[in-house]
Amino acid sequence: MLKLCATYSKKVPVDGQDFSSRGYQATVEVELPTGLDAGDLQQRIQQTFALVRDSVEGELRNHQTHPQLPAAPPPQQPQHAQTQANPISAKQLRFLNTLAGRRGMSPPQLDAYVNQLHGLAGIAALSRKQASDLIDTLNTAQAA
Repeated sequence: MLKLCATYSKKVPVDGQDFSSRGYQATVEVELPTGLDAGDLQQRIQQTFALVRDSVEGELRNHQTHPQLPAAPPPQQPQHAQTQANPISAKQLRFLNTLAGRRGMSPPQLDAYVNQLHGLAGIAALSRKQASDLIDTLNTAQAA
């Protein structure tokens, strides 16, 4: 038995945001039967890679039709005292991840967005008030 892993990744700039990009990647691992001649093996490799490449490119085309999040305002000074005294709740954390997922944002992308908004490491560092405001922002962006 032979194992074939094909990976395709691509980064594209984010419109309206300097020095920002979104990354898309797909990896597939398939088992190939033993005994393939060189021509058949090469054909299987090409087909598998084309499938992965076309999947990523399709996601890019689909994502371009989705509305973008509003541009982040300039970062505010971190509010560490407020965050430590009244941290994000587990329910808010789950809901923010769900909302972001619906918008096609990965957890690292959501953390980067929080960093732009508040200068914090990610959503886990938000206060309850900041998390509530972010939920409102994501809900508003989703409805638009």
